[in-house]
Amino acid sequence: MLTKLVLYPAATIALLTSTAFALWPQYRGPQSDGSTAEKLPAAVAFAKPSWRVALNTGFSSFVSDGQAVYTVVRREIEGSEHEVLLSLHAETGKEQWASRLGLSRYDGGGDSGADGNKGGDGPRSTPAVANGKVFVIDAGLSVYGFDAADGKELWNHNVLREFKGRQIRWKNAASPLVEGHFIYMAGGGEGQSFLAFHQDTGKLAWKTGDALMTHATPIATTLLGQRQILFFNQKGVTSVDPGQGTQLWHHDFPYRTSSAASPVVYEEVVYCSAGYGVGSTAFQVKKDGEAYTTEELWRESGNKMANHWSTPVCYKGHLYGIYGFKKYGDGPLACYDIRTGALKWEESGFGPGHLTLVNDRLLVLGDAGQLVVAAADPSGYKEIANQDLLDGKCWTTPIFSGGKIFARSAKEGICVSPSS
Repeated sequence: MLTKLVLYPAATIALLTSTAFALWPQYRGPQSDGSTAEKLPAAVAFAKPSWRVALNTGFSSFVSDGQAVYTVVRREIEGSEHEVLLSLHAETGKEQWASRLGLSRYDGGGDSGADGNKGGDGPRSTPAVANGKVFVIDAGLSVYGFDAADGKELWNHNVLREFKGRQIRWKNAASPLVEGHFIYMAGGGEGQSFLAFHQDTGKLAWKTGDALMTHATPIATTLLGQRQILFFNQKGVTSVDPGQGTQLWHHDFPYRTSSAASPVVYEEVVYCSAGYGVGSTAFQVKKDGEAYTTEELWRESGNKMANHWSTPVCYKGHLYGIYGFKKYGDGPLACYDIRTGALKWEESGFGPGHLTLVNDRLLVLGDAGQLVVAAADPSGYKEIANQDLLDGKCWTTPIFSGGKIFARSAKEGICVSPSS
């Protein structure tokens, strides 16, 4: 059992109601689709950040339960580099507690190569928070449950050892998915590639599948009236029943080196994409009685319509995302029709950053630290606000929770209000 590193007294703040404060509990947000129903002001002007804190290297994004925000950083402990889960006060940014995870080892990737891609290396996985607990998967494929109030470790599993796990190049980057009373992850061995654990106890709920993991985080979605968990693995996209793990359908998709963007669902259409020359596809899920089938709608090979690791969002049938491969600093934000793959527009200058859909607006964090608000409008790129706010490489997803933006780079994290 790993021990807790540091414990700070938790600040007491008023509990905000769900109507006043929309939570952002996991990597893909409250709906597992990169969106929130909260609204940005009609005219956006970024105020000075209400707090700015140093955060040692990492690509873990923030999540929020209304009282705190959580992320994972890299710290030296007793002479060794470890991943560390942090709780920061949502109003002040003050560190409330820090809990040690596994060793911080990645076998290259984030800070390797001679392509202008320098800026640090560190944790890739984003935590999840639900029902007073924080869940996290470290680079070594250990999964943990912590008490959100004080950072006390409640349970953990070493997936490599307990479930004959199979590690991936550059180590794990996928985040835990929270849905109902379970958390979901990939990474186990034959017959147990997909895993579900009870949030309260960490007890295994079910295990199933035989597919090597990718760096992509699973998503929860409703397709044809059925709640489903979608795992983007090295064989393609596999859908399972959330309660039992029973496979509902599978759609083949090629794998090469790394698939890191999660699937995107719109009505009965599923979109997935990968870099390294793989490209993108969209397919339709159909159901006849109890039997599911899938039918490919279109397929685009190559790197132009590829999501290196930034998952697009979908609004009214259009995908908005960061496209291209290794286009550091100038990769485009683009809009595509999800059903046809037709390009509607693209705007360069973002690099492999990330974005969030806030009602009908795009909240985009470029890899150089610029925060941008643009309209989710297929007729053309319409910028509403643009300001450089972060120092350091930004391969993380900005979140919008309770009317505030929380974003981080490999050097620092900020909280900022988009005032009108």
